Parts: sequence; structure tokens; C-alpha cells
Amino acid sequence: MTGVWVLLGVLVLGGVAGALLQARNGRIRAAKASDVAKLPERVSATLAPEGVTLVQISTTFCAPCRHTRVILSALAEKTDGLTHVDLDVTETPEVAQALSVLRTPTTLALTPDGREVFRVGGVPRGQELLEALKPHLAKA
Repeated sequence: MTGVWVLLGVLVLGGVAGALLQARNGRIRAAKASDVAKLPERVSATLAPEGVTLVQISTTFCAPCRHTRVILSALAEKTDGLTHVDLDVTETPEVAQALSVLRTPTTLALTPDGREVFRVGGVPRGQELLEALKPHLAKA
């Protein structure tokens, strides 16, 4: 009987952990002052001179990264002042470490001077992302 209770406990804990991870996926998180760090040269070289650059941090075998790439590319094509850059950090994990990226895909919204506006862990939701970008694109 103890085995059944252990199994039920593990299933409940697994379900709760899964629900929490799913709720965090694609959530927009505003940048904090502690998040501001000197950008690696590889990242700062990709920033657009005007507007906002969405820097997607990906790895080679990341399946959600492909879906994110499609969403962000389409959004950048139809939105003035928005640029999308896909940065594969498979061979350069120090870039992800410098940016405090713990999962892929992670999308950073950066201003031309390299200031982080917000970040999204996981696959972003296009409409929510566009709403969060509007105040920053209006300044461009």
C-alpha cells in the first residue's frame, strides 16, 4: 500500500511541476537593474541602429527554437522599427552565461544602446510580444 501512495505523490508533484513550467513558458519578464550587464561583442554587433532588436538565443537541436524563429521573423517583417536576430550559442555557451540565459529559446528585446527592455523564456506569444513592444517602438 505504501508503494501506491508514493506513486500517487510522485504523480501529483510531477503534475504540479509541469503546470508551473507550462505557465512560465512564453511569459514576458521585464528587465531588472540587476540584469543589466555588458553585452558580449557577438551580441552588440547584431543590434539594429534604431528601434528594438529581438535577439533569440537558440541551440542547434532545440525544437521550440524553430517555432520561435518563425514567430519572431514574421513579427519583425511586418513591424517597423523591429529587427530579429537568431544567435546560436551551441559552440559559444559563454555568451548565454554572460546574458544569464538558462534555457533555449530565450528572446531578449534590446535597444540600440544595448539596454535590455524585457526577455521571454520559451516560445513567445506573438500578440503579447507586440503589445509589450509598442511603447518602445513608439520612441523609435
